[in-house]
Amino acid sequence: MNQNKWKYLFGLLGLCFTAQLTAQPYPNKPINLVVPQAAGGTNDIVARLIAPAFGETIGASIVVENRPGAGGNIGTQSVGRSAKDGYTLLLTINSAQAINPSLYKNPGFDPVNDFVPLYYIGATPYVLVSPPGSPYKTLAEVVAAAKKKPGELSYASAGNGTISHLLGAMLNTSAGIEMQHIPYKGVAPAINDVLGGQVPFAFASLPSAINYIKAGKLQAIAISSAKRSSVAPEIPTIAETYPDCVGEVWVATFAPMGVNADVIKKNQVAMEKVMARADVREKLSAQGLDLSPVPPAKLGTLLKDELAKWAKIVKASGAQLD
Repeated sequence: MNQNKWKYLFGLLGLCFTAQLTAQPYPNKPINLVVPQAAGGTNDIVARLIAPAFGETIGASIVVENRPGAGGNIGTQSVGRSAKDGYTLLLTINSAQAINPSLYKNPGFDPVNDFVPLYYIGATPYVLVSPPGSPYKTLAEVVAAAKKKPGELSYASAGNGTISHLLGAMLNTSAGIEMQHIPYKGVAPAINDVLGGQVPFAFASLPSAINYIKAGKLQAIAISSAKRSSVAPEIPTIAETYPDCVGEVWVATFAPMGVNADVIKKNQVAMEKVMARADVREKLSAQGLDLSPVPPAKLGTLLKDELAKWAKIVKASGAQLD
């Protein structure tokens, strides 16, 4: 057999092998679940709690991958530009998906046209915390001190333009005070500096702070939801004093636009089964998540509503990043 015939034969074998792989039902290899923030944040906690059950249900290993940077833009961009095969999914929060497009001149992605909404998991408030022994134990004490010392008190956040940053800006406006904002690269280092006494306050998501609060390592001053949390009903809401100061973080999964409709449906059905499991719901609820359902068809509408809401708040705050 001459060389050309051998090349032809090997080519046919390669095509057969490729066709065989393509014909295998989804999923036939691990699925990457990208978290566009650093470890320790709300979506990272949620991703690691649901990954085992998600993997069991859909029939594949789930690899949780943190790709932080630029407030979530880097990880979000990477998923939007990934192969449209359903093996790279995004588990994100509304600060990245709904705030960054207004905050950054060029976030590098279009939250509506680059992604398909998969599944809404839940929402949770932020909590204003101070270190043990701090003289500031109530919101009234924080506001009174800030009015006595304009510009001297500071609060930590998970980064510029995050909900934890904008909540501080909203509180400044609502209470007529001037606390300085100190951005961190994620919630974990912000909490660490509050624990160490370097910063007097921080806005942190309830899942990232609840264990510190229960252990007595942080004092909870007030939470940012419209009503008190069932996990910690003793913590008053900011809205009880300033009704317009409300903001929560919600967690949801997305796929790159262009993924096959059958693959999208398979992921949505798997997540629905995961979120129906009592053990999963118990773990997520213990972290402070409200698991009120939002159907997949309405997740896109929720995202558009949030884009409009936070665009106004970002504009009023004057925040803008390159």
